Parts: sequence; structure tokens; C-alpha cells
Amino acid sequence: MLVIGAECITKLIDCNDRSTCVLFGDGAGAVVVKQSDEPGILATHLGADGQYRDLLYYPVGASKDLHKAGTDEAAIMMTGNEVFKVAVTTLGNIASETLEKAGVDKSELDWLIPHQANIRIIQATAKRLGLPMDKVILTVQDHGNTSAASVPMALDVGIRDGRIKKGQLILMEAFGGGFTWGSILMRL
Repeated sequence: MLVIGAECITKLIDCNDRSTCVLFGDGAGAVVVKQSDEPGILATHLGADGQYRDLLYYPVGASKDLHKAGTDEAAIMMTGNEVFKVAVTTLGNIASETLEKAGVDKSELDWLIPHQANIRIIQATAKRLGLPMDKVILTVQDHGNTSAASVPMALDVGIRDGRIKKGQLILMEAFGGGFTWGSILMRL
């Protein structure tokens, strides 16, 4: 099975809105998942909470082209400070819940591969988990927030540069607009 995360999010950005245009980037990443006799996926967690929908959303439907829409509403809308608070709490909670579900202590983790939203969210999430930043794969400084593509792209970077190795325990987590979130604990 091929799992793909891809975004062309710059089409949804108002390039005059400095609160969003400097954060997001386009990208794609994919992972091949196959059946194995060895344990791989140990636990997953998915969730959503619509009460936060107004903090991060695209109001006119993602199929509309921002530049042709002709409206100021045709751009990603984000309340940055509130998104930060909810993201840190949510990412910390789903990481803990996923580890607990698998019966794994956070000290056993080799790598955290978080959604690459911004460095402050990543640092705060790692701190909540008590993980040093040298156990966190970071790519936001190179790619920006590529939304759905950020986790598979960060996984690829970690594998290609040799940090992530077969047999290591990896926790990947992400959140998105509306608010939705997911995590997966796996042994590579």
C-alpha cells in the first residue's frame, strides 16, 4: 500500500497576508507500507474536534483557485496564537495516548517525527513529552509547513541522512485545519 501526503497549499495563501504566507510551502511525500512477519505499526490514533474549526480553515473550498476567486475570503484563515495553544496540547496528548495504547514508555522512543507546523510548536510538544530535541526530526526550517506532506517528507530526510535506522521506534504525529489529528507509533 502506498500512503501519500501531498499539498499545493500556496494556491490557498494570500501572498499579502504575512501571518500565513511565510509559513506554508508545497510538497509531497510517500511511504510504502507492506505486510510483514515483524511488528511494524504498534498503535495509531485519529481524532477531530470541530469546536476549533474557526482557528484554521479555508472558507471557500479547496478546489477554488485563490487568484481566480476574486474575494478576500479565498485564503487560509488562521488565528495563530490560538492554533499554537491547541496544537501543542493536542500533539502532546495524542503522543501520550498512542504510546500508552502500545504499552510503550516515551523513554523507549528513538525518534519523534512531528507535523512540521513551526519550530515553537515542535519544541513545546517535545518538552511536554520530556524528549530532547536531538530525538526530533526537524525539516520546517528547510521546507516550511507542507501540511499533509510534512511528516512523510521529514521521515524521508531522517532515513536518507542516516539518523533513522531499521528497528528503531518512531512516533509520527500531525494535525490539520478544522481541527483533525493523527499519530502512528511504528518500529521501522
